[in-house]
Amino acid sequence: MPRPKSKEELLTAIAKERGALEAFLETLTREDMLEPDVVGAWSAKDVLAHLSAWEQLFLGWYCAGLRGETPALPAPGFTWNQLDQLNQQIYEEHRDEPLENVLAFFETSSQDMLALIQSLTDEQLYSPGQVAWTKKNTLSTYIVPNTSSHYAWARKELRKGFRDKRKAA
Repeated sequence: MPRPKSKEELLTAIAKERGALEAFLETLTREDMLEPDVVGAWSAKDVLAHLSAWEQLFLGWYCAGLRGETPALPAPGFTWNQLDQLNQQIYEEHRDEPLENVLAFFETSSQDMLALIQSLTDEQLYSPGQVAWTKKNTLSTYIVPNTSSHYAWARKELRKGFRDKRKAA
């Protein structure tokens, strides 16, 4: 799918990719959701916690900007070159959470993202310089990788991981 160029296209891409991910998740049992080593060492539950945590990172960046602050990107104590370490920290923070909590986090986080996006104009989303911390980028440059693109990645990786595990069994 091409990169969205408007709020309408962004919301459509998010709905499409989120819907496809949710449709795949509906094919999984509770045991499947908790099975380790599906995406690397991660279970499907861990992947959902990862997606939600990144949405929350984005929301934190946005809120920091509203307060006139420059957020630490991607997270305090991490650089963009340390994403593996940050993702490991996210995994460790959420790995022992019950599935029901992660599913609720996944739903709530997504709704928070959608509410924010719906509150913004095309100009706020797609014009550089609208949000100081994005510098020369647009706000959508940070939204797409934390929503539609991330959902597509998760679905692809989960599908492949379960297919490979079942072949090996």
